Order: sequence, then C-alpha cells, then structure tokens
Amino acid sequence: MGYALSLARLSAEEGEVPVGAVVVCDGKIVGEGRNRRETVKNALHHAEIQAIDEACKALGGWRLWKCDLYVTLEPCPMCAGAIINSRIKNVFFGAYDEKNGAISSVSHLFDMNFTHKPLYEGGIMEKECAEVLTSFFKNLREKKSGGN
Repeated sequence: MGYALSLARLSAEEGEVPVGAVVVCDGKIVGEGRNRRETVKNALHHAEIQAIDEACKALGGWRLWKCDLYVTLEPCPMCAGAIINSRIKNVFFGAYDEKNGAISSVSHLFDMNFTHKPLYEGGIMEKECAEVLTSFFKNLREKKSGGN
C-alpha cells in the first residue's frame, strides 16, 4: 500500500485526484497505475484500470486470479467491475469512498452474484490514504477561492 500511496501523491502533484494502485503477483508488482483522467482527458484513466491493464500485459493474459490489488481509495463501480472481470483474488483499499465506493460504501458489487467474488479488506493505511485526498481537495478549494 505504501507504493500505491506514493503513486497517489504523484497524481496530486500533477493536479489529479490522488489515487494510486498496484497489482501484486507472487510478491512482485506486475502492474501499477495512478489517476490520470485530467492529464489524458479520458474518463477511463483510473488508477485501478491502469494497474490491471499493465498486469494483464506483464502476465500475458486477462485472468489475474493469482493477483492482489492494493488501491488507496475504495474502487468505484467501473473499477470494481474491472476487478471482477479480471478475476483478481484480493483487494486491499485504503480510504472509504462514501460518495462513489462500490465495494462497501455506496454499493456492494463484490457481494453480488457475479461469476467471480474478490475478497476484500478496507481501511489499510486508511489515515494516510484519506489525508492525501483531504489535503488535495482542501488545496483545490483554496486555489478556487483565491487563497482565502
């Protein structure tokens, strides 16, 4: 999770919502991603999607059933769907997303009757993951209000 958090901080430095993700297989990072929607101007460039894409390429297939995903923010519905479809075994996320979280906050996609049900645990390094998000949005609000 520490490396995912460093990726989230890189996104924040670029003006992106700070979310980072890594896919791990046999103790090695095989895919990484960070939020780049603003930079790339594409709604699909979430951290989890990038990490899954890299992992599929690195491992030579779309089934990531031996892999774990570490992400700094609870996945949204799109990312939760990609996790289900890629057959990721375990998902570990940091901060809960009370507005868009699709694992345990707003909806519970992993508990639904899909072909694959990833195991998950939230709140991993929650304080650190939430802080990077809170700071980012606080700074953004200050910039928009002219620093007041």
